[in-house]
Amino acid sequence: MQDRMSRKPQASTLPQEDHVSAWPGRWASLALLTAACALAVVLPDPARAGDAEAGAKVFKTCAACHNVDTDKKKVGPSLKGVIGRQPGSAPDFAYSKAMVEFGAGKTWDVALLTQYLASPRDVVKGTKMAFAGLKKPEDIDNVIAYLQGFSAPQ
Repeated sequence: MQDRMSRKPQASTLPQEDHVSAWPGRWASLALLTAACALAVVLPDPARAGDAEAGAKVFKTCAACHNVDTDKKKVGPSLKGVIGRQPGSAPDFAYSKAMVEFGAGKTWDVALLTQYLASPRDVVKGTKMAFAGLKKPEDIDNVIAYLQGFSAPQ
């Protein structure tokens, strides 16, 4: 019994440098996987590319309150150049405090518009926009494709 307790722990059967040298490759693999996941979240899904012509038809619902081809406001702000613009920053429009606060440090892009157009009041609690949102993902994709035609290329 005493003999077992006094023994030193056995060293690994692998040389020490084998343990250490394996890590750089593992870290590189982890870094690549992390980068790939980040790109998948940021880049739009090409399978979900919208149809601008179909988006023009869906936008008729929006046209009651928004212009897209001029900078002139209606009940809502002009959406001309909306993609690439900070939310709550169109000139000559009195935004709700909620929209201005929401827009701080953000830019309207495909991902943010996709989220917002599905349910504006859930994304920006306190927004003045009364519209409940577009329920069909293809309608959202199509409206965004339409809006891209009136925005600077990103």
